[in-house]
This record gives sequence, structure tokens and C-alpha cells, in this order.
Amino acid sequence: MIVLGDKEHYKGIGQIKYEGKDSDNPLAFRYYNPEQIVAGKTMREHFKFAISYWHSFGGNGSDLFGQGTHHFAWNEAREPIRAAKIRADAAFEFISKMGFDYFCFHDFDLVQEGENLGQSEVRLATMTSYLNEKKAGSEIKVLWGTANCFSNARYMNGAATNPDFKIVARAAAQVKLAIDATIALGGENYAFWGGREGYMSLLNTDMKRELDHMGQFLIQARDYARAQGFKGNFLLEPKPMEPLKHQYDFDCATTIGFLRQYGLEKDFKINIEVNHATLAQHTFQHELEVAAQSGMLGSIDANRGDYQNGWDTAQFPNNIQEVTEAMLVFLKAGGLQGGGVNFDAKIRRNSTDMEDIFLAHIGGVDTFARALLTADKIITSSPYDSLRKQRYNSFDSGKGKEFEEGKLNFTDLYHIAKENDPIELQSGKQELFENIINRYI
Repeated sequence: MIVLGDKEHYKGIGQIKYEGKDSDNPLAFRYYNPEQIVAGKTMREHFKFAISYWHSFGGNGSDLFGQGTHHFAWNEAREPIRAAKIRADAAFEFISKMGFDYFCFHDFDLVQEGENLGQSEVRLATMTSYLNEKKAGSEIKVLWGTANCFSNARYMNGAATNPDFKIVARAAAQVKLAIDATIALGGENYAFWGGREGYMSLLNTDMKRELDHMGQFLIQARDYARAQGFKGNFLLEPKPMEPLKHQYDFDCATTIGFLRQYGLEKDFKINIEVNHATLAQHTFQHELEVAAQSGMLGSIDANRGDYQNGWDTAQFPNNIQEVTEAMLVFLKAGGLQGGGVNFDAKIRRNSTDMEDIFLAHIGGVDTFARALLTADKIITSSPYDSLRKQRYNSFDSGKGKEFEEGKLNFTDLYHIAKENDPIELQSGKQELFENIINRYI
């Protein structure tokens, strides 16, 4: 375990270990065995689990109707650098005790934003150096970094898509500094989330101009990072709305189309969040499949929403059926391309004990691990694959195969249709597929 500063924040909690599904220890993994081989990789390699710096160490449990309930040392310290260093100490202690390898961050998760760009730059550089000192005594790495270009009031009308050029330039400066910090910390990816890249009303919005600006902004960010020697993927995270009425990176399909339009598809992958998928009226597994089919399945923000609330509640994942279906897509696609599974989730406002953040992550980790094991058994031991292939066997030979190969024209299809009239219906066997999932969970 890494050496901490002069204080242990999570007292009484030791290393979280795998104890198997029959364990009664709430501070142990029941399904996540990091070195267990599943489908040719260890679980550790499959998932590359990461802690989200913002939710795990940045929130205080406040909401629109009440003050904060999470009274942690890093929330109580007033001087920004001191608070940031306490937060970093707690973060590295937590990540180490969880046995994770990675964390993700926004620039101003690491330290409070300054009163001006120059002060922010100095603060960020100070904390980058401090984090590198801590990394030197551990195996902890950065999965991805990003810039918070949505919280400050200057971004109320967007960052890259803002109608005021001065703000676009300020956003570029902020992203530059975040890229520099990510590179300095050895980050494996760099992410973008366009939290306010969209509109509240089309009445005052030139959509084409804003999209062109966003495309140019990402091109310039990519070129800058590559010039600094960054070799990793850039990640773009879709979300349909909230905080804006409509965001330009609505879902995976929209985002992939945008990346192709501006020639960014070779450098960018998709970072898929579960709750964002459901807000777009999709399923998590649908979004994974869309990204995978385009070779852009980059990384995952693991959480869930509340089906009674139409907004982003960012709860820890616990829906084993949902995640099992997602892991079927995950395994069939060969896993993630460069990214990992980041828990973009937060403990509830009334979860106020220091151990609660451990319990939440353990539950999320075990949900993904159990789902992976289940999906692997479904693929290797059930008729799942053969049943899916059987639905399309009319394309495996004869005229169906000729159609797939582009050898038939519309007139050919017309004559084939006349020969095959009437057509016998073929069952989709949906209930059988659903039963297979439940059988193996």
C-alpha cells in the first residue's frame, strides 16, 4: 500500500480483497477477482477500473433543497492548495485500498479554479507536480483527463460553441492546460464532454456555425496534443440534454456522425455513460453496440439512473440484467479500445459514513464482474450464439448470400419475391433469449 501524508482518512478500512460469492464481509469483492482469466484476459485487463475524482472526492452531498452532508476533510479546508493536497492524499489512499489502477479527473477537480487564467495555471501546475510525487510511490495511473468547460458562468452559452469568440479562446486555453496536465501525469486518454455545447432555443442559435466551431475546436485540440507527443485516444462523451435543452453530442450515432463529418474518426473514440444512454431513450447495450460497430468503443462511464426520474442521478450500477446484456456486446466486440470502466457515480446524500464510498464501489465492481462472468458463460455454454446466427441463415447461402455480396439488383429481388409468395413467418424467439439471460445470471 502506498505511503500517505500525515493522516489516514479512511481509518479502520484495509485492502479490499476478493473473498468469493459466499463471503459475508461487506468490505470484500464477491465476484471481482482481478487476476481471474475470462475470455482470454484478466478481469483487471478487461475493465481497467477507474475512480472518478469529481464524484468520489469533489461532492459534499448538497442538493437544490439542502446543504452538504458529506463533511470530509478536503471539503472543510479553505486554502485551495491545502484542500487540493488533502483531497489528493485521500484519493490515493482510497484508490490504493480498493486495489484499482486508475483515476479520471477534470482540471478543477484537482484544485479550485483561480480568479483568473494565470492563477488557475499556477494552481494546476502545482497539483500536477504533487500528484506526480504521489504516483511515483504507487502503481496508480490516469485513465483520462479533461477540462471542466461547463460549470463557470462564462460557459452559460457553451464553450467551443459559444457565440462570443473571447470565450471560445478562453475554453481553448483551459483545454490546453488540461491536456498539458494529462500528458504530464501520463494519462492514457483525453476526454471531452460538451456539457453546454448545444442550445436552449433555436430562435437565437446558428446551429451550423456552432457545429463548425466545435469541429474546428476539436481539430485544434487534437493537433496540439499530438504536437506535444500525446499518443492516446481522444474520447467524446454523448448526452442528449441536461443542462441544455438539446446537446449536439446527443447519442452515439449522432456523435459518430459528427466525428466523421469533421474528419476526427481516426483519433476519437466514444466514452459511453449508462445514464446518458437512458436519457437519450436508448439502452446502455444499444449505445455500446452502435460504438462497437463503428470501431469506436473507447471507454465506459459506469452508473445508472433512477427510472422514476428523467434526469442524471449518477447512481452506482446494480442492475445485473442490464449489465449482463451490455457485457455480451462488450465481449463480442473484443472489449474497449484504450479506455476503461470509470465509476461516474456518487454516493447518496444520506450516505454519510466514510465506508459508504467503499461499499458503493464494491457493489459496482461486483456487478460488472458478475455480468462479465455470466456473459462469458452465455457465449461459451448456451445456444445464444447459434440461435442468433440461425435467425440470419437465409443469408448464408444462395440468393441471400448473393444479396449481401451486392450481386442482385432490385429487379432480381422482385422476381425472387414472386417465386417465394406466400412467405412463412419465422419466430424471433425473444422470450427464449430472455430466458437464457436469466438462466445464467
